[in-house]
Amino acid sequence: MDPGIQKKEFKRYTVTSALPYANGPVHIGHLAGVYVPADIYSRYLRAKKYDILFIGGSDEHGVPITIKARKENTTPQAVVDKYHNMIKDSFKEFGISFDVYSRTSAPIHHQTASDFFKTLYDNGNLTEKESEQYYDNDNKQFLADRYIIGTCPHCSHDKAYGDQCENCGTSLSATDLINPRSVLSGNKPVMKKTTHWYLPLQNFEPMLRKWILEDHKHDWKSNVYGQCKSWIDQGLQPRAVTRDLDWGVKVPVEGAEGKVLYVWFDAPIGYISATREWGEATGRQWEPYWKSDDSKLVHFIGKDNIVFHCIIFPSMLKAEGSFILPENVPANEFLNLEGDKISTSRNWAVWLHEYLKEFPGQQDVLRYALCASAPEAKDNDFTWKDFQARNNNELLAIFGNFVNRTLVLTHKYFQGKIPAKGTLTEGDRQTLSSLEDFPQTIAQSLENYRFREALAELMNLARLGNKYLTDNEPWKIFKTDPERVATILNISLQISAAMAILCEPFLPFTSEKLLKMLNMELIEWDKAGNENALLIGHTINTPELLFSKIEDQQIQLQIDKLNAARKHNHDEENKVVKPIADNISFDDFSKLDLRIATIMSAEKVAKTKKLLKLTLNTGIDNRTVVSGIAEYYNPENIIGKQVVLLANLQPKAIKGIESHGMILMAETADGTLAFLQPDKLINNGVSIS
Repeated sequence: MDPGIQKKEFKRYTVTSALPYANGPVHIGHLAGVYVPADIYSRYLRAKKYDILFIGGSDEHGVPITIKARKENTTPQAVVDKYHNMIKDSFKEFGISFDVYSRTSAPIHHQTASDFFKTLYDNGNLTEKESEQYYDNDNKQFLADRYIIGTCPHCSHDKAYGDQCENCGTSLSATDLINPRSVLSGNKPVMKKTTHWYLPLQNFEPMLRKWILEDHKHDWKSNVYGQCKSWIDQGLQPRAVTRDLDWGVKVPVEGAEGKVLYVWFDAPIGYISATREWGEATGRQWEPYWKSDDSKLVHFIGKDNIVFHCIIFPSMLKAEGSFILPENVPANEFLNLEGDKISTSRNWAVWLHEYLKEFPGQQDVLRYALCASAPEAKDNDFTWKDFQARNNNELLAIFGNFVNRTLVLTHKYFQGKIPAKGTLTEGDRQTLSSLEDFPQTIAQSLENYRFREALAELMNLARLGNKYLTDNEPWKIFKTDPERVATILNISLQISAAMAILCEPFLPFTSEKLLKMLNMELIEWDKAGNENALLIGHTINTPELLFSKIEDQQIQLQIDKLNAARKHNHDEENKVVKPIADNISFDDFSKLDLRIATIMSAEKVAKTKKLLKLTLNTGIDNRTVVSGIAEYYNPENIIGKQVVLLANLQPKAIKGIESHGMILMAETADGTLAFLQPDKLINNGVSIS
């Protein structure tokens, strides 16, 4: 935040966390990106005695739910019931302290979302448009984009979806596909007229430009600001808010039978319906949390949700007219696992419900590890070895060691009662002065959404205590100077009390244990640095170990589990081999001009996730080829590689870049791509025959 900008004071806080999609359990990527930072922030606000409402819930509509239900031969409701309960229970056991955890299949949500749509409709904020959409005659239903597959017109991948080719990353319309077919019947769909309603985002562009690019230029994270600016600068387009589907919130307009609200439209309204549910359950007024200017709205999300929460949802709120806009959207980047992208389909993940069973009582260890390596500014990596080291070398060796030594010595020398301080040395005064600063230092980091920095400061407090105790060595001088030992342990106990309070947002289970051992209540955040938080003569309880060592065998079991998943994926890939295509003549083959070429330069194509722009030396010329390999190769790592090039493919414009040729790649069953390369260096331009 720009130090020259006056900080606004708020009467209450509304904190939301992205609604997890109820077609599978929650993994560590979700936790690191959204739920751990949101919970830390919410717990901190409570510790400061602010009026705060922390909102969560399950996102239960949309096509992937219906696809999963069809695959499992069950109903969409059965699918979401299963995963909603699993996710909700896992969050509770992990200590995510929602004030309300709701779901979008709840009647109160359907009513809230329906009313929201009707308000926009009645106010003329939506436009009606007739268009043609693919329809499956066999199943008598319109087809959502993900229910249509066909050949990509850009890269010829034959399993591209109606909204995107996952091979080359190009965004598509279903009508762009070559030889489209229905996922439901396998047959070619027909075009049929249908009517939908659209949110005219272009009408909100001036508001968004001022609100984001001017008003929040200094206090939003650079990744959030940059992505929003890119979208706005490209020019916003109308976005459909309804679709033809039978699972979701029914469109409350006459003649809209068989239509529901698009999941992107109804899901964020889930924050509001959850707040209404909380209000009805508690007897509290819910409207101030969403409609008062003295309320601060903060959305915690992953980077894939930035546009929805910073451009689309604010436009919806502005169109409705009575809601506040978010003050901040501290989106995180993605967390990888052991150097590879987390993938639910490949079971390359650490699932929360499994962790809770395999590491009972160690919720705080995972919370600590995920916060310490949170992907706040860029993608980061979780490894089991780092997790082990965080526990053994930091939580156990620094935090737990200091507390244990302090409490054990207090029982040994003073029968578990807080001794009085005697004459203070300069070192004592410096330590107490440092202690006093920690609540404000950690608070400043948390209020600026720098959770890794805040956690590091908490550990610095533990290091302060460890160093103080080690430097003064009370165990060596008790017999000769018990009054000095009393002073040392009093100060060490005050540090322990501060740690119990200040660690609560990060390590709530540890805080609860430590408070119990110190026989104290959780006091207000700003009083944590008080050198008399524990009064003279106060009796503490018997100490217990806060953390236990994680052995190599436990970690190896987790690594073995991931290796088993990797092997299973490999075996499945080898099983699923495409059948041999129809025979072609030698003349057909001879038309293909396949040559060896070397990659001379590589760069990502702007505003795409999967495309790289490559310059290839063919031995005859240098040419540009656009290839959908960015998910599998970093540009800097492939320069100098020799590849197989289809050199006489007709040039085609992809994202405004003329691509002259195609690199041949091997594709596994899960869509992973790999280069085909000669086993030794060959001159560029050599033909393959």
